[in-house]
Amino acid sequence: MRFSTILSAAAAAGPIVASAAGTMGFALGNKNAAGECKTGDDYKADFAALTKETGTKIVRIYAASDCDVAQLILPAAKTAGFQVILGIWPDTDESFQADKAAVVENAAKYKDQVYAVTVGSESMYRGNFTGTELKSKIQDVKSAVGKGIKVGTADSWNKYADGTADALIGTADILLCNAFSYWQGQVLSNATGSFYDDIFQAFGHIQEVAGGTDKIELWVGETGWPTGGDMYQHAQPGLKEAETFYRQAVCGMVDWGFNVFFFEAFDEQWKPKAIGEDGSVADETSWGAMTSDRKAKYNLKC
Repeated sequence: MRFSTILSAAAAAGPIVASAAGTMGFALGNKNAAGECKTGDDYKADFAALTKETGTKIVRIYAASDCDVAQLILPAAKTAGFQVILGIWPDTDESFQADKAAVVENAAKYKDQVYAVTVGSESMYRGNFTGTELKSKIQDVKSAVGKGIKVGTADSWNKYADGTADALIGTADILLCNAFSYWQGQVLSNATGSFYDDIFQAFGHIQEVAGGTDKIELWVGETGWPTGGDMYQHAQPGLKEAETFYRQAVCGMVDWGFNVFFFEAFDEQWKPKAIGEDGSVADETSWGAMTSDRKAKYNLKC
């Protein structure tokens, strides 16, 4: 679908409403280039680079107890004036309980730094939970953290658009929708249009089920384009391609008034190769807006 068609369709669509300006955030890993757990000083350096190169003041992490990330990142966030969406990995009871305990303990000390908590990352997409099962986990976490902290989840756009996540609406305070034109094998010329179409399908369905545009907070939870690695179907990685997607799709969405988390802040060279839906192997080490030593790959100011 052409980008102009997406804009026309979105303008004509019913419930989708955005503010005058959106917020840009970044997904942040908890390991350095060698695969070792980051320290508090590492997070301070991460925040300094993000402030300088992007101007952002919000990041999201995925598993609060892994590498003691909640304990280490929140003091650094306070010093740097950042907020953090903390993650809980519910796929095993062990990780769920450990992450929940880390959130409860550390959020109480740094409440101003905790923007929200996500329970799960694409857990419905992977088939690990039904919407009803994940709703129960979210209710558990909401009870544990108490009032004043938003709790929700992050999942693939299609799990919202097809109704899988409907059970969460009315319970979750915030929903993050992930959409990757690269992982759909799109040519660059169609990548922005495909991304917009995915997000508007997801947001539109959520708002329709919720009964309004102000019932639940919505973000793009992940999107991005790798600067290196393997071609995935028709999607070609590369510096020029990544910069084009960032400028057109990501900044375009933010400029239009939507909140977006870019995946990801820094390259993670320790990561193993990923397997796409078609079974092909793809590199996941070069998705960062910056290199692992915190150098911007292109202009990151929208």
